[in-house]
Amino acid sequence: MNAVKIITKKKDGRQSSARQTEKERLVMANRIMLNETSYHGSGAICEIANEAKAHGFQKAFVCTDPDLIKFGVAAKVTDVLDKAGLAYEIYSDIKANPTIENVQHGVAAFKNAQADYIVAIGGGSSMDTAKAIGIIIANPEFEDVRSLEGVAPTKKPCVPIIAVPTTAGTAAEVTINYVITDVERKRKFVCVDPHDMPVIAVVDPDMMSSMPKGLTASTGMDALTHAIEGYTTLAAWEMTDMFHLKAIEIISKSLRGAVEGTKEGREGMALGQYIAGMGFSNVGLGIAHSMAHTLGAVYDTPHGVACAMMLPIVMEYNAECTGKKYREIARAMGVKGVDDMSQEEYRKAAVEAVKKLSQDVGIPSKLEALKEEDLTFLAESAYADACRPGNPKDTNVEDLKELFRKLM
Repeated sequence: MNAVKIITKKKDGRQSSARQTEKERLVMANRIMLNETSYHGSGAICEIANEAKAHGFQKAFVCTDPDLIKFGVAAKVTDVLDKAGLAYEIYSDIKANPTIENVQHGVAAFKNAQADYIVAIGGGSSMDTAKAIGIIIANPEFEDVRSLEGVAPTKKPCVPIIAVPTTAGTAAEVTINYVITDVERKRKFVCVDPHDMPVIAVVDPDMMSSMPKGLTASTGMDALTHAIEGYTTLAAWEMTDMFHLKAIEIISKSLRGAVEGTKEGREGMALGQYIAGMGFSNVGLGIAHSMAHTLGAVYDTPHGVACAMMLPIVMEYNAECTGKKYREIARAMGVKGVDDMSQEEYRKAAVEAVKKLSQDVGIPSKLEALKEEDLTFLAESAYADACRPGNPKDTNVEDLKELFRKLM
């Protein structure tokens, strides 16, 4: 069962899901969508020019953020384009938690550039902006951006995207999801669209080498949240379980080293986060993400930090609805003796392993900006988020308020 199939959109724009019966699950096919091509390893960015030429592309619209230009990270890719004599134009009106305005300005800039493909360089913000731009160029009836929320009925694939991640966490280069912030309404909205999948992903750990410790930690915990939520979501099945368990294993043994700047840690995180994306993009997530999206929209909390703070809280909440899955999470995270533990023990061990990793890489456990008077709005927004229906445990606004309160 694919996550897209359990998410529906009400007339008021809020998301809902139908909890499917076992019979319904058995008659539905499982869908896996991935990039047409992906490159992995040090020096992979050199393949960008070869792919652009092989596809007959004429001019690139390079989507990246100002910091990546300032610190010379984007130049690693534009140098490849320059050496190959490939034309491009840079768009950098992109911020963390990208907004509707960032997307609309980008659509106008793409038209002016007369480009025919996009090279997205960055973390989730650059990738998400690029996806929204590419979708609207191909499907201009969605130019308001808000109408893309949920599973929008776009008809055409987006402008071809070559995605080059610079953070080891979002896996946006291999997902059919993107998230945009509605500043006016103080909320983030998730867009799920098979038409936005980048045709090519270039996962080069050298592009991630300039990440500061804090960003490495937060994006890495975002990747772990993807893997754990994807593994426990309602739509999970054997193939995605394989992806997610391997991702949990790689991330758990690589993130501490990546934060300290080791080559092995960086390379491990580059691979682990991508494998997590191969899974969760096809089955969905849960309330750790729906709540993190809300914190990002209201307080501009970095997405990875919000996910890392919410993950152990949500794991404790969901535990009773996860069967034996926490035993395998604990095992993948290196916990010894899980087969000799009771269900209560291995569930606690899995949560404690997540807490320990989060603490070791410097993620806070409390959010000082959180206010009691905001809790109702936060909970209502999290409940309406497109990630919420995949949660293994049925939830409600009051429960979500209590979960948010644990960050205070």
